[in-house]
Amino acid sequence: MTEPLLKGKTAVITGAAQGIGYAIAQRFIAEGARVVVGDVNGEAAAEAAARLGGDEVAVGVRCNVTSADEVQSMLETAAQVFSHVNVMVNNAGITRDATMRKMTEEQFDQVIDVHLKGTWNGTRLAAGIMRENGGGTIINMSSLSGKIGLAGQTNYSAAKAGIVGLSKAAAKEVAHLGVRVNAIQPGLVRSAMTEAMPQNVWDQKMSEIPMGRAGEVDEIAKVALFLASDLSSYMTGTVLEVTGGRFM
Repeated sequence: MTEPLLKGKTAVITGAAQGIGYAIAQRFIAEGARVVVGDVNGEAAAEAAARLGGDEVAVGVRCNVTSADEVQSMLETAAQVFSHVNVMVNNAGITRDATMRKMTEEQFDQVIDVHLKGTWNGTRLAAGIMRENGGGTIINMSSLSGKIGLAGQTNYSAAKAGIVGLSKAAAKEVAHLGVRVNAIQPGLVRSAMTEAMPQNVWDQKMSEIPMGRAGEVDEIAKVALFLASDLSSYMTGTVLEVTGGRFM
């Protein structure tokens, strides 16, 4: 019988109180990891950690990823409660959709700060710890929007495209230190947010997917598991599209 893929590993996941981040935490714990659930809503992070199994396998930490100090504190908590971080998943994100004509400077800055600066904070600080401890893996959450650009998302598309460039540059910097950096680009994934779309918008998006269905959060989590584990040991600087074939 094979051992769990992440046995003995400590993973830090941002934006993990719900949605894709929570699904990744579930999948990692099922494969032997101990997880720090980071979220800007500290109460929600604590509740999510409790649902995931409590103190033995998960701890919730309030973290605003735009603050390097808060990200550093979250990583220090991981080391104190479990061990130094082996897997970092930069998943936290927000949307502030509007057409370019109507989008405010504040809406643009908020999305860039959370997605792009937040991912840079997590990548930079986690890589610094990993290089001193024999290596590790970093997974950054991009989006199909960062590949194709979506109307009403000049801020989000720019941030998600930036995450791809950031991941590739970082991967080149730290590969010789045993740190791998990869990115995931999800397409339409079923969630409370996407299911609240107007029916005509949902139908339009569905018509663009060759597989004929939306993705499920666990289907993103399984790809994150692959990138976190030794199954992807010779992969760095890659971008994996998980889209059902949409805009391939």
